[in-house]
Amino acid sequence: MKLSRKEIGRLGESLAVEYLKNNGLSIIEINYRCPCGEIDIIAQENNYIVFTEVRTKTGNLFGTPEESVSQSKKKHLIDTAYTYLEEKDKVQSNWRIDFIAVELDRNNKPTRIERYRDAVEG
Repeated sequence: MKLSRKEIGRLGESLAVEYLKNNGLSIIEINYRCPCGEIDIIAQENNYIVFTEVRTKTGNLFGTPEESVSQSKKKHLIDTAYTYLEEKDKVQSNWRIDFIAVELDRNNKPTRIERYRDAVEG
């Protein structure tokens, strides 16, 4: 079955949430939005708040998930992370921005889920 881009994105995010939980992170929030942008997943790992951008692709025709994060998207992620930290009164917290690449086969089954720690310098 052919999924829409939005459905593929949601599937990738739910796979990423499971991946993070299986790797010991606790999920704080999903799809946090503010005027400067959106963060797909906010999680806690030890004493770190981990902001996670998820990119899901079905095939590499238009590049890999890693190649799809532009400089402007990185800036939006940083601005959104700062907004979240201010809003939740956690400005002094340790934090980082991670990236999860999800690739799906033609049956929408994951062929690769890979996490990059500290993918975006804040």
